[in-house]
Order: sequence, then C-alpha cells, then structure tokens
Amino acid sequence: MSLVRVNDLSVEFGTGVRAVDGLSFTLEAGGALALVGESGSGKSTVASALLGLHRGTGARVSGSVRVDGIDVQEATEAELRRLRGGRAAMVFQDPLSSLDPYYAVGDQIAEVHRVHTGASRRAARARAVDALDRVGIPDAVRRSRSRPHEFSGGMRQRALIAMALACDPALLIADEPTTALDVTVQAQILDLLHTLRDDTGMGLLLVTHDVGVAAESADEVLVMRGGRAVERGAVRDVLATPREPYTRELLGAVPRVDSPLAAPAGEAGEVVLEAVGLRREFGRGKRAVIAVDDVSLTVRRGETLGVVGESGSGKTTLGRMLVGLLEPSAGRLLHGGAEKPGGRVDPQVQMVFQDPVASLNPRRSIGESVADPLRARGESDTFVRRRVRELLERVGLEPAYYDRYPHEFSGGQRQRVGIARALAAEPRVIVCDEPVSALDVTTQAQVTDLLARLQRELGLALVFIAHDLAVVRQVSDRVAVMRRGRIVEYGTVDEVYGSPRDPYTRALLAAVPSLDPEAAARRRESRKELAAA
Repeated sequence: MSLVRVNDLSVEFGTGVRAVDGLSFTLEAGGALALVGESGSGKSTVASALLGLHRGTGARVSGSVRVDGIDVQEATEAELRRLRGGRAAMVFQDPLSSLDPYYAVGDQIAEVHRVHTGASRRAARARAVDALDRVGIPDAVRRSRSRPHEFSGGMRQRALIAMALACDPALLIADEPTTALDVTVQAQILDLLHTLRDDTGMGLLLVTHDVGVAAESADEVLVMRGGRAVERGAVRDVLATPREPYTRELLGAVPRVDSPLAAPAGEAGEVVLEAVGLRREFGRGKRAVIAVDDVSLTVRRGETLGVVGESGSGKTTLGRMLVGLLEPSAGRLLHGGAEKPGGRVDPQVQMVFQDPVASLNPRRSIGESVADPLRARGESDTFVRRRVRELLERVGLEPAYYDRYPHEFSGGQRQRVGIARALAAEPRVIVCDEPVSALDVTTQAQVTDLLARLQRELGLALVFIAHDLAVVRQVSDRVAVMRRGRIVEYGTVDEVYGSPRDPYTRALLAAVPSLDPEAAARRRESRKELAAA
C-alpha cells in the first residue's frame, strides 16, 4: 500500500477559484517526491490537503486523499489529530510564525510528543532533547531551554524539523523549507533531510519553487501549473530531458552559477557612488557588535555591483548606509565625487527592499506610494498623477492601477511597484536589497530582466544585494563577497566565479544547488566527509 495516494483531488476557494484541479499521484514509503511550480500553482494547497487542513475553512475539497492508510476526507476530527504530527508532520516555510515566541523550543517539541503519545513530562522532555540532537543543534540540552528568537534562521528550521520528528512520522511534508535561508544553511537543511530519510525510512513530500532544491532532495518530481500536473517522472529524467514546454520554460528561468555570462549592461561610466572605510557598530562598550568593518567600494554609472554573503555578513547594513538610512560609525560616502553626510537620504540613491508587502502601506493606493518622492519635491497633483502613470507603465504595470491597493497584486507585481517608486526620484543609483529572494524562478527572471532593461535605458548603476549566488552571477558586472562585516573577495564576475581565491567564496559556490542529481549526490557526500573530518 502506498504511503500517500491522491486521486482526482480538486480544491476550490470562494466563488469558483480552483486552486487544485483533478490532481492524482502516489508516494511510496521511504520515497521522496518534489512538487515544483510557480507561486499560485497549487503546491501548498495540495500539501495542506494531505493533512485535512482545509476542513472548516470553507474550501470545497473533492476526490480521494489517503495518507498512511487514513482516508483524510472521511476521517473524524480525532483521527485527523492523530494523523497530524503523529503519522504525518509538516515543516512550514516561516519557522518564526510556526513557533510560539513565549515558550522554550524544547517545551514546544515536548508538548507535541506528550499530546500524541501520552508520555510523562520527563520522558517528553528527554525526547525533545534527543530530537534537537538528531537535527544537529549543538549543546541540545542547553539550547532546548532557548526561545525561538535566540535561534538563527537555520537553527529555527532545524527546530521545526525536530518537532516534526518527535513522534517518528511515516511522512514528512516540507513546504518551502529553505526559501528564506542563505545558500550554505540551505545545503545543511537539505543534507539533514536526506540523512533523516536514510536513518528513519520516512517518506518526504517536498514543496518548492526551486528546481535546484528538488534535484538535491527528491527521487521524483511532479511539475504543477494552474492546479494541474504538467509532468512527472524520475528527477534525473525530468530535469535532463523535460517533455513539456512549461517544464522547459521553468528550467530555462533557473539562474546557474556555471552558465555562460550574459552580456554586460554596457560600458561603465564615471564613479557615481564610493564608499571609503565604512564601519558600522550597534550597541556600546563590551556589547558592541561590528556589523560592517572597513568596507571600501566603488559603483560606476551603467554597471551592476553584486554583494553576496550569508545572513549576518553585513550586506543589508552596508546597503542601508549606501542609501543613507543608517549613519556610518566611521568612513566616508561620496556621491558623484562629493562627500555626503552620513545618515541622510540622497534622492540620487534609492532602494528597492526585499519584502514589497512590508515596504508598501496597505492603506494607501500603490499610485500614492509611488508618488511620495514627487510630492516631497512639491510637484502639482496633475503632474504627479501623469508621472506615476508613466512610471507604472515603464515597469510593466497598467497605468489604471494607480488607485489599486497592494493586496490586489502578486509578489512580482508588488516588487515592480517598489521599483517604480525608486525611479520616481530620478536616481543615479538603485540599491536592491534581496529584491527577488521571495519570488519563484520565473518571476525572478522577469524582475531581473526589468532591472536590466531600465539600467540600459536610463544609465542607472545598481547595487544588487543577495544571498543567491546564481542570481548575482546572472545580473552583475563586478562582485563583492562579504563575511562577518568585511569584503573577503572583490573583482569581476569572471574572476570571482571562475577562479575564487578565498576559501569562503569557494565554500559558498560549492553549496549552490545543482540541477544534476548525480552531481548533487557527489557534493552531498563531499560535505559529509568535510563535516566528519
């Protein structure tokens, strides 16, 4: 009997919005299946349906779903509670929203074990420590008493996996488990999932928009689009010789560190932004943390400078100083050769933020958000409306969208609004802080293509901050690699990616997911040997 058997599953929301449409698939015990597709393809809706999470939401679910012998559609509430966390467990994309901020991580894991097994508090506590140890949390006894905010992003995700393992489930559902993680932590989480499968024999259903993650982790892949299955097969066959045009399109949009470089944006012109010995500290005295330490760089008209590094490397702090949102503790900033006082925003240097939802006011129309720099300049209402409509059209949005609100747009469209707002000030430099990290690969490609086009047309300089080395290679002329607040490598894309000098750069490149499952397996074994050495 299959561990998971889905037959003709359909899920509808509201007035006829069909998120999943007649989907069928199976997953055998111990197997790993990746559901791959763009945002809105129905992947996460399928994952939720396996645990009956749509019950009571108003969604209309039809078809058959069986998990570990349980008919999810016909199961009682008591049976579903035993299934969720007991025989099948789910790891979500955002661990902060899945963990209670007020309780120690170990207590939360112990509670799951007690609910499903009736174990004593002492036994459940020991089980929680054991689970944290299994997922690689160092000093598990002590760290089990920590609260979620005391863990890094990667450790929080490990803690969620530990919670999922508390009752030895037969099935682990991982919904975009590495989306918000930098490349080395992502590799660690994927290696962990692979090791746990080998050790426990559990099945894995992986939901991801990243084809490289699927290649690293799954035996089979099911490509989804518009709620339907487009293509399914062994991961090596689907990725090497895709049959369907949509699968080929999806693979074609994946940025790669080993792909030929695109033509540069153009001849770089004069220096428009220069940082000399920038330093930024947070806190005072013995508790002071140095986020950026003696960083110098130049940005020229018409070029893109990529800045890469792991979380905590100082990338975002550097970007905020370049824009003027943070005042340097030491060092100088020069715009067009003239020194600018730190901590003061210059309209000539604008920023596109990582999260377009958080950077747009939900109570204001997107047109009014784009208009802010123009109104601050004292422009008339007539001019403002005309100019904003022109900017919306320039970034690929309808001018008539002026009066719509952020919640009416997709993630990629909201990021286009952010770019339009940055353009409104007629800048010479745009600092892009992780502008595509939350987007699927096809939307990523659309946004980076838009930035490249605007750069050519307007002669803009771009500073592109990202943890995704493949995206940075695709868009950049020069690259700065940051670690612990310092630049450890700085040069052209050919130099940094073709012959990296610093061991840290080589480690980052080695952690980038490969679309070749056999190469991914070899690199996984290499990382395991290095960890054991």
